[in-house]
Amino acid sequence: MVVNLSEHLANVSPLAMQRPETCGRRASLETQGPVKTKSVLLIVGGGIAAYKSLELVRLLVRAGIGVRAILTEAGAQFVTPLSLSALSGQPVYQALFDLTDEAEMGHIQLSRSADLVVVAPATADLMAKAAHGLAPDLATTALLATDKTVLMAPAMNVRMWQHPATQRNLATLTADGVRFVGPDEGAMACGEFGPGRMAEPEAILAAILAELEAPAAHRPLAGTRVLVTAGPTHEPIDPVRYIANRSSGKQGYALAAALAGLGAEVTLVSGPTALPAPAGVRRLSVETARQMLDAARATLPVDAAVMVAAVADWRPAAAAPRKVKKGEGAAPPPLTLEENPDILATLARSGPDRPRLVVGFAAETNDVISHAVGKRARKGCDWIVANDVSGDVMGGDANAVSLVTADGVETWPSLPKDEVARRLALRIAEALVGPLSGTAESL
Repeated sequence: MVVNLSEHLANVSPLAMQRPETCGRRASLETQGPVKTKSVLLIVGGGIAAYKSLELVRLLVRAGIGVRAILTEAGAQFVTPLSLSALSGQPVYQALFDLTDEAEMGHIQLSRSADLVVVAPATADLMAKAAHGLAPDLATTALLATDKTVLMAPAMNVRMWQHPATQRNLATLTADGVRFVGPDEGAMACGEFGPGRMAEPEAILAAILAELEAPAAHRPLAGTRVLVTAGPTHEPIDPVRYIANRSSGKQGYALAAALAGLGAEVTLVSGPTALPAPAGVRRLSVETARQMLDAARATLPVDAAVMVAAVADWRPAAAAPRKVKKGEGAAPPPLTLEENPDILATLARSGPDRPRLVVGFAAETNDVISHAVGKRARKGCDWIVANDVSGDVMGGDANAVSLVTADGVETWPSLPKDEVARRLALRIAEALVGPLSGTAESL
């Protein structure tokens, strides 16, 4: 499901968009709009990203969603119970053995009274305890006792995120049905750069809305793993220049979001783009074709691989260590090229790790269908999505594609890239799990 936040908020009543009343009385948990009567239990972990949880509470209340918060001991080092309570209009829970809290609402009821449990920030410590079933405090006890879906927004140092122990915990929690949004890649408070930044509050809200608004019947891909590649690759000539193409990554990102909306565990291997990671999608950022191949291989095994990225066919045989200078009156320096690895053909080869469904994209400027049919045969993939890029498709918001399969060619009209992604995601779901009922109209 691709959630349009502006459309959602437009459907929320003005009353629900007011700030909660905090002087003398508590705001009601009754909600307005498309997610009426829905509520969230927010667990705030200990990390510098905890300040974003305050904005998340504000967005949730504005969207008409009730919020109760559990603040961990470490989380209280970064935000105060008073701030969370003022924004949510509800008491904030901190202690497992608080007699007053237990009398008013026991930790078991607290963990089950909400429609969704959200952990933001989800620190490495919280993830580790949840993965191993440890419950030494109120937050972890609630995670162990809940019968609701859990959505985590990881936040930690890049080295901690990439540590094998954290990745094992991530795999365990994913297998247990925990959903994830983020982490993003960027500069950290510690001065390092890489994956580990907590997703922005707007992205977390989008993931929450997707969970609250989509019934289980509309998640036919739950339990499946899908790899999507997107964007261009940059092949360096020197530290300043590179070979690339006009791909924006919009179609691949839209497809990753649509597949995640159908319940798939999606890994998006992305070349350089300016796009934020879709909600509920794990993004791996790369630059070159060889890096993209390595990242794609590391993601295997998966049930489906959809190669949307516009990968450079060639790269400079040797990248200059310093900027190549222009000589006065001298001829341009020679640029020797060598072929990049064929990612689509590599993943489509038969073997124990070959995905059940391998889909490639063919960006063509002429003889689009004949080139696509030939590419499908050469690469050994199951489907090819052919698109004519002779206009402004690359970088634009619309696409006209033809789906080439063993059964023939199906041509779609020009559609917004989100709609192309929705239709293709449904076809992928049908290929993996069989005919769907009712999903096409409600996705």
